[in-house]
Amino acid sequence: MTRLLTPHIATITELREPHKVLERAGGKPVAILKNSAVVAYLVPEAAVDTGAHRVATREEVMAYIDASRGRVQPVLDYLKDK
Repeated sequence: MTRLLTPHIATITELREPHKVLERAGGKPVAILKNSAVVAYLVPEAAVDTGAHRVATREEVMAYIDASRGRVQPVLDYLKDK
């Protein structure tokens, strides 16, 4: 069974009136189901993060790589031999 990424669901048939689906979900994303399988997610504009994003600096990226090196090094060593 597929794990849903939201507690709100609707069927394809209910999408005939999308405003009602969005009102019922209270501004949260809605999983759209067809024959009990997820076919899409409907994400209202209110649920999208519109905060300011910035690009990481080279120093920040290198610091992250150095911090994660101990965790990923065994995998890198294993893949080196393949």
